[in-house]
Amino acid sequence: MRVALFITCVNDTLHPATGRAVVTLLERLGVRVHFPEEQSCCGQPHFNTGYRHQTEPLVRRHARVFAEYDYVVTPSGSCAAMVRDHHPRVARRAREEGRELSTAAVQRAADRTYELTEFLVDVLGVTDVGAWFPHRVTYHPTCHGLRMLGLDDRPRRLLENVRGLELLELEGAQECCGFGGTFALKNSAVSTAMGRDKARSVEATGAQAVCTVDNSCGMHIGGLLARRGSTVRPVHIAEILASTADAPYAEAAV
Repeated sequence: MRVALFITCVNDTLHPATGRAVVTLLERLGVRVHFPEEQSCCGQPHFNTGYRHQTEPLVRRHARVFAEYDYVVTPSGSCAAMVRDHHPRVARRAREEGRELSTAAVQRAADRTYELTEFLVDVLGVTDVGAWFPHRVTYHPTCHGLRMLGLDDRPRRLLENVRGLELLELEGAQECCGFGGTFALKNSAVSTAMGRDKARSVEATGAQAVCTVDNSCGMHIGGLLARRGSTVRPVHIAEILASTADAPYAEAAV
């Protein structure tokens, strides 16, 4: 089984600890992780802003770089959704308009792409990864993971099996945090208002950390929590699952 890590732009640039956590976790479960260095942006910012033609070279590159792997695992629900849902659409439109872009290659890459918790539960068949994280945690299900990927309760099932972790219910958990990528820039006032509501709900749980499957949403919520003077911090689920009693994951310490 050849497995590649698709790290994504936000993680590579701002949250490298998450990528390290994914490798630590998967290797502990017996998976050899490859990291193709030619990988780049999946094109989500371009596509969401309306620059479909500029997205096409990135879609082509992604399909080529990950062509030889059986599975592509990414710690991002939004980027997994971009690859699985939008890449094939971009490829079809390009072909219809007479530009060369292999729909078959793009579809193969899309079909092999899994968000981390999907890969753990659906491919490896595990919900107990041997993690230890002795803190109070609440879980925010991000929009792409919830609505486009249909992650459902996979992240929660993994968190429920983490030793020492107290999982606290988040009121209005399925409500958007307001980030939405370029939405936060184009509609900053609405985005901030939504984020403040989410931050208040997170604080009300009494949690020490809010867990997400997308660092972009965690960054948005975390920023608004910090502005409120809150001590609650965002933590990616990979960092929680990588932590064990014998080797606590330092970056995930609350």
